[in-house]
Amino acid sequence: MSTHTVVSILLMAAGAAWAQTPSEWQDPSQHHIQFVNVQENVKLEVLDWGGSGRPIIFLPGLGNTAHVFDDFAPKLTGAFHVYGITRRGFGASSAPESGYDADRLGDDVLAVIDALKISKPVLAGHSLGGEELSSVGTRHPEKVSALIYLDAGYSYAFDNGKGMTTEAQNEAMKHPPPPGPVPLAADRASFAAFRDWNERTNGTHFPESEVRQLFAARPDGGVGFPRARPKVSQDISSGFRKYTEIRAPILSIFAIPHSDPPWLATAKNDVREKTQAFNEQFGALAEKQVKAFEEGLPNAHVVRIPNAHHYVFMSNEEGVLREMRAFIAQLK
Repeated sequence: MSTHTVVSILLMAAGAAWAQTPSEWQDPSQHHIQFVNVQENVKLEVLDWGGSGRPIIFLPGLGNTAHVFDDFAPKLTGAFHVYGITRRGFGASSAPESGYDADRLGDDVLAVIDALKISKPVLAGHSLGGEELSSVGTRHPEKVSALIYLDAGYSYAFDNGKGMTTEAQNEAMKHPPPPGPVPLAADRASFAAFRDWNERTNGTHFPESEVRQLFAARPDGGVGFPRARPKVSQDISSGFRKYTEIRAPILSIFAIPHSDPPWLATAKNDVREKTQAFNEQFGALAEKQVKAFEEGLPNAHVVRIPNAHHYVFMSNEEGVLREMRAFIAQLK
């Protein structure tokens, strides 16, 4: 698949309307939730899974919330104190009309670090979370111990003109692949059914807590409309910066090439051929980006995991945990 997240597929599948209907469902994840002021009238949801040792802060990809790590993060609490931040505009965090440019989002992360007095954490970001990593690592590397990019080292995180540039991505997207399948009424009858559909079709199994952050619950318990306003993602995409000098120790895990989604195996021949052609084009751009990242950032340890999902911490959990632990263990 391309670097466009499964979240975008799910949001389009569910419709473009917006709702904030609360749910009586209780989140089973063992985390403490608090809200931190990062700007006037802007609060961010911060998850604290506990643990002791060096702090790690997880940052989600575009469209996701920190709850996307609800299954993964607790596996690190034996050796680390683990947190997660939901960026502005999503989930339970504030959704102001402005403040979605790259460095403002990076400043939000810094504000949480300062407010909670977290000493030199390791920042670990998935997908678009790499933008915030690069913003912090470029402007305030003294605030962090290291940066971990989880299939997050693309042009929004590093762009010296030699890799997968934003311009090249935009050119490729002028001829997007055919759309994938959408959930039927039965697939949206409950959050459990929706999660099963997502795994069958897209190859990811989101924590139910995350799905409930993304979509409002209907009165009958089914999956309703997306919670986030589409304009938020548009504002973030228009606020990218070109980071080239990221001054912190780096581990960058690339899922390259991306695995094909399960639905593609049973798609019609023309759909499968067009989608595979598009994915091959993006794969070539991604390989170019990996090489540019590797050569342009000599402080980076780059790991390729072939045929992994973009949500590499889900599809290749043990491998990602192993790489993270080994990388953090050698930090000063």
